[in-house]
Amino acid sequence: DGAPTKKPRGRPRSQGGEGTTVQALDRGLMLLTALAQADGQTLSDLSLRLGLPASTAHRLLTTLQKHGFAAFDDAGQEWSIGLEAYRTGAAFLRRANVVAASQDAMRQLRDTVGETANLAVPDGPDVIFVAQVESHHPIRAFFRPGTRTPMYASGIGKALLATMPRKAAEALLRRSGIAGFTPNTKTTPDALFADLAEIKARGWSIDDEERHIGMRCVAAPIFHADGTAVGGLSVSGPTQRFTPARLAETGPLVHRLALEISTRLGAAAP
Repeated sequence: DGAPTKKPRGRPRSQGGEGTTVQALDRGLMLLTALAQADGQTLSDLSLRLGLPASTAHRLLTTLQKHGFAAFDDAGQEWSIGLEAYRTGAAFLRRANVVAASQDAMRQLRDTVGETANLAVPDGPDVIFVAQVESHHPIRAFFRPGTRTPMYASGIGKALLATMPRKAAEALLRRSGIAGFTPNTKTTPDALFADLAEIKARGWSIDDEERHIGMRCVAAPIFHADGTAVGGLSVSGPTQRFTPARLAETGPLVHRLALEISTRLGAAAP
């Protein structure tokens, strides 16, 4: 985890020039925003407010309703925000909360171990690194916020996979595949799931040069109040300093600090 990344590239070149948008999506998001700003609005109200033909607004609203982002009250003939919009917003709040709740633990982990502490959250079959407290060593683990890596080749990713039922983990792995990044990457289901069973039993994972040669890390999952794993805490560093013996010593600390973060998020004590 946390190895240097390539310089980020710019936006892909679009066919329609700078500022091109998908009109239907743009209008749908405008409607969703309008629904969120006031409870119970008629089709006429929304149509006039956004300058859309009523027929267009209705098609967009029924599409939002189909996916749970809008709700319609037959009695009052009014539209309002749907439950799925709440779930989406709650996912953002969980992500924002986990970053805030992890800052002290990340600094403690960095200061105790002397290596870089990382925080990442799940996104489909990948994890995205959202925060880091860097080591003071001149040679250290480093990544840019937004760095994405497959779960199976990441300490945090494997810690998250280990919390899932096997079928759920297999579904994610089918989406990403399990191609090798280094000779140490676990690229067979037997090897990977044997590792995940050990991770689940002890409470933390080890990335032993599985994503980047020369880098190791220890990670543990972070849980939300509803029991879902919403992120992971890790500490990573060069193999010269982060020896296998040191990994074993560090694991219980990472596990304990991840549990402390989980408690701050309202998760029940194990």
